[in-house]
Amino acid sequence: MTELIPGLQGDIPSNSPKGVPFVAGKQKVAACAKHFLGDGGTTEGINENNTVISRHGLLSIHMPAYYNSIIQGVATVMISYSSWNGVKMHANRDLITGYLKNTMRFRGFVISDWEGIDRITSPPHANYTYSILTGITAGIDMIMVPSNYTEFIDGLTSLVKNNFIPMSRIDDAVKRILRVKFVMGLFENPLADYSMTKYLGAQEHRELAREAVRKSLVLLKNDESADNPLLPLPKKASKILVAGSHADNIGNQCGGWTIEWQGLSGNITAGTTILTAIKNTVDPKTEVVYIEKPDAAYVKSEKFSYAIVVVGEPPYAETFGDSLNLTIPEPGPSTIKNVCGAIRCVVVLITGRPVMIQPYVDTITALVAAWLPGTEGQGVADVLFGDYGFTGKLSHTWFKTVDQLPMNVGDKHYDPLYPFGFGLTTKPTKVT
Repeated sequence: MTELIPGLQGDIPSNSPKGVPFVAGKQKVAACAKHFLGDGGTTEGINENNTVISRHGLLSIHMPAYYNSIIQGVATVMISYSSWNGVKMHANRDLITGYLKNTMRFRGFVISDWEGIDRITSPPHANYTYSILTGITAGIDMIMVPSNYTEFIDGLTSLVKNNFIPMSRIDDAVKRILRVKFVMGLFENPLADYSMTKYLGAQEHRELAREAVRKSLVLLKNDESADNPLLPLPKKASKILVAGSHADNIGNQCGGWTIEWQGLSGNITAGTTILTAIKNTVDPKTEVVYIEKPDAAYVKSEKFSYAIVVVGEPPYAETFGDSLNLTIPEPGPSTIKNVCGAIRCVVVLITGRPVMIQPYVDTITALVAAWLPGTEGQGVADVLFGDYGFTGKLSHTWFKTVDQLPMNVGDKHYDPLYPFGFGLTTKPTKVT
């Protein structure tokens, strides 16, 4: 994932000093590595929860990406809402100042998360003066204050004037923030270059996104018999069924942090739904029937050649996505049963993570993890119909039941539905 940094900031020169932020010109932006540290290892995966792990485990599992980020000249690091062994990360001077700034010699600036210092106390904002003191002393250089910024300014000023926070700490924060601004060239070019807006939604960018969709799809099942795989699908067929809540829904394809924080279902932005992509791809004589929630009797009676079922999770972000069962909400499961129990089908999962799918696997002919393909649903059809082959591999272990979690490669109880790195392949064929 740290390869995103040169994409945003530019490739750092080989002779650039390590730890110093780098941005290659005004057409690049400052990247942010987040969320420091251990937010991916919280108990039960709950957002903003406690990461219980030894120091060795924390540094060996959760720190390497930050090593790589700093080597690549990342400009900023954002702190996590989570805790490490009961200590809020926004209050952790040992890791922020001691390790990130001193041991790893990070020279960019450290930023809080949205109202991050407020959550040092429970309930949040219960003692804001204490939160300011603790967060700044821990080594946070820039505080994200979305609303009542005057309260923060007054509180910080008072703490400095009364010698609770030394001026040397303020000088360090200002120096780091100015360093990033100088590196970005903000004093020479303080305003955004609006000539770049013409590239927003440009076709060449959509084509790149479509390619990313194709390459990220993971084929989990393709018939039990290798002699008769369902995929790639034939483009020529008398009549095919497309079903599911996510087949014709750009918002569901995009997930959270799209247009709004939690995302939205429906036609929220320009793009191609998977249903439209299917219609674009099949032979003009192939009849495409779309019914979101068909019943089993109808499916059996209509003599479809095959079915494509597109189901998954609704859009979510952060805490709103916390789930202790990781199930697909209705009508997803009933749609799978009604359709795949009647005819050969491929199920396309639209989810931001592995979900509970084991109860339905035996019913499903072919299974594809499409993750969140965003606006370019044509990339899904490109691979389903064989214009390109499946090449993607799982970046997560896919569990059988949530009782197995957490489960990682090397664990004694490692018995996944699909192991880390799994992914069937198909060859690209111009299927007719």
